[in-house]
Amino acid sequence: MTHEFKKSTLREYFESIVIAVILALFIRTFVVQAFKIPTGSMENNLLIGDHLLVNKFVFGPATTGLERALLPVSAIDRREIIVFKYPEDPDRDFIKRVIGLPGETVEVREKKVYINGRALDEPYVHFLQPPAAASELHEVTSFDVRERYGPVTVPPDHYFVMGDNRDNSQDSRYWGFLPRGNVKGKALLIYWSYEAEREDYQEDGTGATLKGLASVFAHFFTRTRWDRMLHQIH
Repeated sequence: MTHEFKKSTLREYFESIVIAVILALFIRTFVVQAFKIPTGSMENNLLIGDHLLVNKFVFGPATTGLERALLPVSAIDRREIIVFKYPEDPDRDFIKRVIGLPGETVEVREKKVYINGRALDEPYVHFLQPPAAASELHEVTSFDVRERYGPVTVPPDHYFVMGDNRDNSQDSRYWGFLPRGNVKGKALLIYWSYEAEREDYQEDGTGATLKGLASVFAHFFTRTRWDRMLHQIH
C-alpha cells in the first residue's frame, strides 16, 4: 500500500508539473508576452529599460458573432500602444502608437498630425525640438518627414503608427503602413523598469546583452525605477 501511495503521489506531482508547463506555454503563446523597451522612440511615456506585459489576446480574431460577444477581444483603436512584427524584418518586434485607422487620410504639417484634415490632439507627444512657427520654416523642412508628410490614405486592414518621440522614431513615416496581420498585441503595464542604456538590450526588445545582464545584477536596487512598477500604459 505504501508503494502504491508513493507512486500515486509522484504521478500527481508529475501531472501537476506537466499541466503547469502547458498552461505557461499557452499563456506565453496566446495571452501575454513580456517585452523590453530597447530604444527611446516612445519617450517620455515608455523609457529604455521598461519591461512590459503585452496582451496578445485582446486583438485576437473572432470569426463568429458568438465569439465576439463572449470573448474579451476588441478592435484596434486610435492612440492604443501596440507591439507588432516590423514589416521589413518580421523577426523583430516594434512598439508604437496607432495614429491612422483603415480608410483615413493622414498628414503631418509642421510636426502636427492631421486625420482627414482635422488636427489630432496628442498630449503624449515628445519633441527633441519644438515645432517651428510657420514663419520660421525653411525650404529644407519640406523634405523632412518629421516636419511634413503626406497626405496618404491608410489601406484596408492596415494602420499608420508613430512613436511618441516624434523626432526620434522609425515608424510609418519611413517604412509605410502596418498590416493588421503583423499586430501581436496591446501594451498593458510596466511590471519592472530598470535604468538601462540602449546597448544593454537587443534591438528587438526581446533579450539583454551579457553586459546588460551584468549591469542588472550589480545595480538591481539602485537602478530599478520603483515608481514605474505596475504603471498602466496609456
